[in-house]
Amino acid sequence: MNNLPRTSGLRLEQERKLSMAKIDDVARLAGVSKGTVSNVFSQKRPTSKKVTERVLKASKELNYVPNHIARSLVTKKTMAIGLTIPHGNFFFSAFHNQFINGVVLEASRYGYRVLLDMLPVLEVKTPSLTSYPIDGAIVLGPTEEDERIRLLHMNGMPFVTVGKILNGQVKEAPTVNNDNIQIVHDICDYLIARGHVNLMFLNATEGMTVSVERKAAFIEALAKHRIAVRDAMHHYKPRIQSEQYLRYGYAETIRVLRESEEKVTAIIADDDRAAFNAMNAIQDLGLRIPEDISLFVICVDLSMMHQTVPPLTGMDLQPSELGAQSVKLLMHKLGSIEGDYPNHIIIASKIVEGASVLQRLNH
Repeated sequence: MNNLPRTSGLRLEQERKLSMAKIDDVARLAGVSKGTVSNVFSQKRPTSKKVTERVLKASKELNYVPNHIARSLVTKKTMAIGLTIPHGNFFFSAFHNQFINGVVLEASRYGYRVLLDMLPVLEVKTPSLTSYPIDGAIVLGPTEEDERIRLLHMNGMPFVTVGKILNGQVKEAPTVNNDNIQIVHDICDYLIARGHVNLMFLNATEGMTVSVERKAAFIEALAKHRIAVRDAMHHYKPRIQSEQYLRYGYAETIRVLRESEEKVTAIIADDDRAAFNAMNAIQDLGLRIPEDISLFVICVDLSMMHQTVPPLTGMDLQPSELGAQSVKLLMHKLGSIEGDYPNHIIIASKIVEGASVLQRLNH
């Protein structure tokens, strides 16, 4: 009886050691590389049946479990990253869906899960991401003096923003972005070259860094062509969750087309929803696209643009690539990618022509 406690204690110690087995131990026992062990479990690359059986046998003997909990115990990491998205309704745009897909797929390549945190458009009343079990965060759609960025920075949490940072206390942080200034210049040049000088702009939400950059670029682009910007020609998406938010673009288009002293010939819409609402307004006024009004969409859904009548002309912002590159930049900050890496990444964009922009005959 005196030996029982000692035997039980030894067994517990052995089990404890086995439960902490590492991939190196499995590789050594199976006589393969760590990469081969990883491939067996991830199935990213084919492995022979014989090698697979050796790896699985060694894993079973060592009680090795390649899950997030086991990895966390060894690496001291949660193997999770946060993705925070400010949102004003329950529907994601095509841009959001493609961006999230890019983030999730790229994160999975590094063995990371993604915690999606949707926040009200103006408020951060939910617990800060810094209180969640994550190793780092991606911030989509930053605003001026963004509270999310302030909290992440203050708590020393590694993060990457998708969009320019306009926080006074955060002087330098990694970013992934489109060149929003160049995008608006390209759109205005494209429309003006086709004879459109009275342009209406349905911009993103006021206070977002993307809308700040876009408005400045809109004024610059028109000034370059010696065209004055009238206040009635520029609009911001509503900031609250309401029918007005969901119908953004309809009332603005109706009002401007009815009341403007100079005939608007082209509308630039922030996203597909604003474009569809503008299209409905144009049709309700008895006008046609593009014969009477041309329409250009910034965040166009490439899968949907040819399903409208007429097919939409828009800008491909490569949202999936934005998501993938934001993960890679964060992985570099977390040490999963070694070597030199840029702190600011710009994703290329290009105009994709449909049939919603008309070449005016008087140009």
